[in-house]
Amino acid sequence: MQAIDVHAHPSTHVFETTFKPYVDALERYWKESFRVRTEEEMIQEFKDADVRVVLVGLDCETCTGLPKTSNDYIAEMVKKYPDTIAGGFGSVDPWKGDMALIEAERAVKELGLIGFKFHQILQKFYPNDRRFYPLWEKLTELKVVVQFHMGTTGMGAGMPGGMGEHIKYAAPIPYLDDLAADFPDLTIIGLHPAFPWTDEMAAVVLHKANVYWDLSGWAPKYFPSSLIKDIDSRLQDKILFGSDYPSISHARLLREWKANGHKDAVLEKVFYKNAQRILRLL
Repeated sequence: MQAIDVHAHPSTHVFETTFKPYVDALERYWKESFRVRTEEEMIQEFKDADVRVVLVGLDCETCTGLPKTSNDYIAEMVKKYPDTIAGGFGSVDPWKGDMALIEAERAVKELGLIGFKFHQILQKFYPNDRRFYPLWEKLTELKVVVQFHMGTTGMGAGMPGGMGEHIKYAAPIPYLDDLAADFPDLTIIGLHPAFPWTDEMAAVVLHKANVYWDLSGWAPKYFPSSLIKDIDSRLQDKILFGSDYPSISHARLLREWKANGHKDAVLEKVFYKNAQRILRLL
């Protein structure tokens, strides 16, 4: 195993369904066409890259009207391919209120999912909005990990008006910082380098012991020098390897991570040791 990828979307039919109106923009953003894989093709890609993945779902039905990638589907994939899929992050739509709390408990206690992914831009909410604090209380009680999209997004990128999406929801300060301060027992992972707020995100990760950082969805050769320096020093125990698959190939990510000149001991932490510790993965 070269790495544990803590942020991979299914590249099967459910990806196309969940993100259907955004696929054209994503293809322009990725500079390649999206191809729907069978389950077996997707698993073989992971095996060929010699990575284990944490598969993530998404529920943004309220604001987009799009069908969700169900928690049952993510759990089924974990069960079917345990040697390749290390765990599953489900998703609940925070606007569903009590239904979101009930579904979160079911996803953990009955389906065995280890956390939840949120995309504030598509779900159109601020993490520090107190209307959603009952959900964070429930997830803290369940002792799961939560992932939040940070910074700009490929959803609507380059399209007129960004297809109406607002990146303001994904700023680290004050939104994620407030959440981490108000829920110190909730383990939080910020997703992506958080451009244009990379330095803000670094500050939150350094200040809040319960916040970690997955640098997925971004080619490592474009990491700013300040971030590369922090990875080698004060952030080395808080950085996680993620791909945002199928957006960037594992081969490219691993190659560019290594080309950034990190010490082997640092890469071991980033590639898998931090994930094993933070997500309690074998």
